[in-house]
Amino acid sequence: MLLRSAYAPLLSSAQRSLSTVTNSLTHQQCPQPVRQNAPLLLELPQLPPASAYVHLPFCRKRCHYCDFPIIALGSLSSHDDDPRISSYVDTLCREIKATKLPSSSSFPPLQTVFLGGGTPSLVPPRLVSSVLDALSAKFGLCGDAEISMEMDPGTFNEAAMRGLMSLGVNRVSLGVQSFQAELLRSCGRAHGVDEIFEAVEIVKTCGVGNWSVDLISSLPHQTPAMWEESLQLTVAAGPTHVSVYDLQVEQDTKFGVLYTPGEFPLPSENQSADFYKMASTMLGNAGYEHYEISSYCKSGYRCKHNSTYWKNKPFYAFGLGSASHISGVRFSRPRRLKDYVNYVQDLENGSDGIVENKDLAMDVTMLSLRTSDGLDLKSFREAFGDSILVSILEVYRPYLESGLVICLDEQRRDVAADEVVVSASLNEKLAYLRLSDPDGFLLSNELIALAFGVISP
Repeated sequence: MLLRSAYAPLLSSAQRSLSTVTNSLTHQQCPQPVRQNAPLLLELPQLPPASAYVHLPFCRKRCHYCDFPIIALGSLSSHDDDPRISSYVDTLCREIKATKLPSSSSFPPLQTVFLGGGTPSLVPPRLVSSVLDALSAKFGLCGDAEISMEMDPGTFNEAAMRGLMSLGVNRVSLGVQSFQAELLRSCGRAHGVDEIFEAVEIVKTCGVGNWSVDLISSLPHQTPAMWEESLQLTVAAGPTHVSVYDLQVEQDTKFGVLYTPGEFPLPSENQSADFYKMASTMLGNAGYEHYEISSYCKSGYRCKHNSTYWKNKPFYAFGLGSASHISGVRFSRPRRLKDYVNYVQDLENGSDGIVENKDLAMDVTMLSLRTSDGLDLKSFREAFGDSILVSILEVYRPYLESGLVICLDEQRRDVAADEVVVSASLNEKLAYLRLSDPDGFLLSNELIALAFGVISP
């Protein structure tokens, strides 16, 4: 199926895996305002991180499409005194305290924190406070830091929201997924439509100025009319940010047992593409900037934390199944709770953790091409040399001609395909490389894979 993120270092709902879909639109139909965006500079992971992801894995139950590491708590109305939460948070704070700081003469305080899950809003504010205090004590925390929390409808009230805001939580990612009761039930979601509207009202009443709605397309039995209604109701709610994910059927999930991608009751790839184009059109017409494959925002409301990933900046990560990116190396934590507890004990005893190396050039290419800003060619050449970039442009030649891939100059103006001369000495006019919206984004998996093929043949 289409449009799923191949890069999932943090196990938050903001990450999905990429796939392909054919399309028939032309580049001339793509929106133009992206040229006004500030250029995306290549950020090599040399400086100490200024962002942290924290995995809070608790859910009322496992959704039918979810393969994240979670702990299902059950459907009790309150989990304030649940020992499973307090025990996990204690282990999490121990991990934060035991983390070795990267070698550097100075350490910037954290500028972004993302509390993901799971359903972090099931964690009582007093325990969220413990996590934020541990981060602040270890790394420092900017006074104006963006502190985001994933929250599900039906898991918080006004008092809890105000309590979290008093701790510094200033951005909410609301896990709506769908506005149709039948689709919520078929996905195994624990909330209903009424709880969505209640959650939106709480967020607005409490004065949360920066909040996002998460939606999922290509659900079983989802129709274009249903998807259009979800988009309309989202726009009417007025969030500053919208994340739109296409369903991925994972093998070890209930959906993986019940359904085959592309076969009824799941939509075909072309139908999934239509859902994506509808979202791009409707949200664009409502004033949302399509700044990343799955992300839309009002002016000035890009998610600062997620932008850390797209710019390939380093970041800390803590908790079950999460992975950090420090000094060019990714550290992965165990997905099973018992193994994670042992990992933290080893960390306290001086271990560096579990190391997983990734190719930096492939990371930079994939992360940059997911965004409307695209790949900064000058920075890429300086970091990795001319030969790789020449090979990428050569393999993209037919896609430059079709408009799926676009070259831009320093002023972010289109460079015609016939002006893109690929040779050992590249045209200095070429400044940026990006995928078109929505056509190139729809084929992002295939196009990025082509680049991977020449970077690491």
